[in-house]
Amino acid sequence: MTAATITAPAQGKTKQLIIPIIGMHCANCANTVGRNLKRMPGVDEASVSYASERAVIDYDPKRVTPDEMIAIVKDLGYGAALAEVDLPVAGMTCNNCANTITRTLKRVDGVLDVNTSYASERTRVTYLPSMVEMADIKRAVRDAGYKVIEVEGAGEQAQVDAEQAARNAEIADKKRKVIVGAVLSTIIMILSMAEMVGIPLDFPGRLWLVAGLTTIVQVYLGTDYYVSAWKALKNRTANMDTLVAMGSSVAYFYSLAVLVLGLDPMHYHVYFESAAMILTLITVGKFLEARGKGQTGEAIRKLLGLRAKTARIVRGSGPAAEEVEVPVEDVLVGDIVVVRPGEKIPVDGMVTAGQSTVDESMLTGESLPVAKAPGDTVIGGAINKTGSFRFEATAVGKQTALAQIVKMVQDAQASRAPIQDLADKVSAIFVPAVMTLAVLVGLFWYFWGSAAFYHHENPLGTALIFMATVLLISCPCALGLATPTAIMAGTGVGAQNGILIKNAEALQKAGGITTVVLDKTGTITKGKPAVTDVVVGKEAELSTVNGQRSMVNGHGAHPLIMSSGQAVAESPRLALLHFAASAERASEHPLAEAIVEYAKAEGVTLSEVEAFDSIT
Repeated sequence: MTAATITAPAQGKTKQLIIPIIGMHCANCANTVGRNLKRMPGVDEASVSYASERAVIDYDPKRVTPDEMIAIVKDLGYGAALAEVDLPVAGMTCNNCANTITRTLKRVDGVLDVNTSYASERTRVTYLPSMVEMADIKRAVRDAGYKVIEVEGAGEQAQVDAEQAARNAEIADKKRKVIVGAVLSTIIMILSMAEMVGIPLDFPGRLWLVAGLTTIVQVYLGTDYYVSAWKALKNRTANMDTLVAMGSSVAYFYSLAVLVLGLDPMHYHVYFESAAMILTLITVGKFLEARGKGQTGEAIRKLLGLRAKTARIVRGSGPAAEEVEVPVEDVLVGDIVVVRPGEKIPVDGMVTAGQSTVDESMLTGESLPVAKAPGDTVIGGAINKTGSFRFEATAVGKQTALAQIVKMVQDAQASRAPIQDLADKVSAIFVPAVMTLAVLVGLFWYFWGSAAFYHHENPLGTALIFMATVLLISCPCALGLATPTAIMAGTGVGAQNGILIKNAEALQKAGGITTVVLDKTGTITKGKPAVTDVVVGKEAELSTVNGQRSMVNGHGAHPLIMSSGQAVAESPRLALLHFAASAERASEHPLAEAIVEYAKAEGVTLSEVEAFDSIT
């Protein structure tokens, strides 16, 4: 059922809403919901069916909203079957584009809430599946002039890969345009400005050559801005690209008119170099912006990189049982999964057989491996260290702890900080205000300013250049981009360091924190032990026995730290480090690994150890 077939207004101003109700147990429940909905101002009719578990409501959208009606249903103790989708969107060039997508989607019947982020290039839509289908939502985005990135394959990783591919393509496109624009603009500047610095570079057809090169820049670099400005115009709005398109067009078409009409270039100056440089410099900014947005998504990709790609599950039972390797997406709750030493645990579960130690630092921050035995829980993404074991899968797919962490980070990056609402309000009126100001500036310089300050110049050319200047220097892109980019970067860096930020509001409030209370030191560790100090006893000294070096104290040489004929520096500290690291180099224990890494960083050469035995 599509939105077009189910949203028939009963009257001119009335719309229809269909809410699937969850939790009704009898006809009396339906009567209770219907009675309370009818009492709401703006609700003309409400019919609730216990059999179909649906409420069909005719309402005045100016007096009551779908959110308010759903809130009434929830207050009565029932639920509403809502759906949420997170779509990657390509083609946004500034924060006004995000606002346009949000407004367009909110006009679709059945869509309850929309949150579009320009920084993450995603739109999150909460909707009633009984009223609107996914195809309707995607069509609305396309009708607004943007593209929904279609994902081939299943799973979160496929979606992230598709988004990354789209971002890489955008970065490559912007890079090509920057190179072409920089080369052509440099040539244009030399041809246009050479005589001003005393270099004779005038020849027949020079201005026509400059015009031709500028036209290439205008078409190759400027098309993106003209298309974006046209999309905004179709949606009855204006954005940053509107200002860029207008500013560059003023300089380009005025100069082209002067050349085509054969006007005296000494009196009617041409500004081809300005038109070319405008687009080139703005495109450089767009390239840096695209590259920055690509880097902010690194946190999600690193989190997803913690997941295992495949799982080894047991098929069958008894003598006929066999281990089969399958994609992690194919693991089901209840499957028996086999994990060998050094492998990643594919999903969450409970150990049923075997024992091992597991590195869970990626989730808990605990630097030491945790012992696992039958009955203990294991977390997908953790690394099995020493033993082999089997476990029963208890959470798979989006229900695993790691998937929930990824979702929390995505939710935080898509959320809006309170200060962003202010920035969006200012940005929404900023573009029309700048356009109005530019017209006023142009009129001033045409009628009064030119005669007073540039009486030897053509008034129209002077007015147009000042008008273009106002349009270009006032682009509000930074205003709309600053807050969402800060949220993306802050939540991403936090996730990489084991700090999960719930939403943008929490991040904004964190700026006012003066005191931090930690429940344990493990909360702020890196998840990996490291040597901080090497302390040598006061009585320790180096001794030579039969040409061998050993470390002794008042009780003589320690039998476990004898050096096998290798020279050791004349330093008790380095000698202790040498002996300790040499003894521990064959161990897989995290503390042993930390000692060995520290010794290598200090430049200490280690000795070979014989008859090593690990006692745990």
